[in-house]
Amino acid sequence: MSADGEGEATGTVLIVGLGNPGRQHLYNRHNVGFMAVDKLAARHDIDLRRVQSRALVGSGRIAGRPVILAKPQTFMNLSGEAVGALARFYKIAPEALLVVYDELDIPFGALRLREKGGAGGHNGMRSIIQHLGQEFARLRLGIGRPPGRMDPAAYVLQDFGRDELPAAGEMLTTAVEAMESFVRDGIQLTMNRYNQSSVGSEQ
Repeated sequence: MSADGEGEATGTVLIVGLGNPGRQHLYNRHNVGFMAVDKLAARHDIDLRRVQSRALVGSGRIAGRPVILAKPQTFMNLSGEAVGALARFYKIAPEALLVVYDELDIPFGALRLREKGGAGGHNGMRSIIQHLGQEFARLRLGIGRPPGRMDPAAYVLQDFGRDELPAAGEMLTTAVEAMESFVRDGIQLTMNRYNQSSVGSEQ
């Protein structure tokens, strides 16, 4: 087993979607990272039901490269426990890790990639940075700010509204294309392709 892992390690890409486990959270805005990884898995016929390091994990190939897809089952605030363990087990290089998650400060339906950086107030990212540092790529999926004086913590745990579903679907389709681009071409080219609409936003 370890020999197989070592043989794949140098070329393996780990893509992690963030969310909360449980049927009650399935369609929450906070779970859009799970949704994106599920859609990528379905497109490439990757079974995401294996349990490893407190995550649902699947392995396959995308663009000829070995890929591990993962959805931590620790709840959002402890995501780093699962991601750190998987990154160590598969000997993932920092540049071969992509974390996909929701972002309040990006307009709904838009997405942004970053090569590295801080948590930006996201508890799942804060946990991962505690375990792995900041030197890994992230794909942030815009869910927009809550209306009025609504508590952001309550907003992210709401399901997408019926009128939001078409835009959410388009965002997830683009997210799949961006994840495939990351596997194939790395973060810099992928940022060039998918951050073109981010003029004036932080990178």
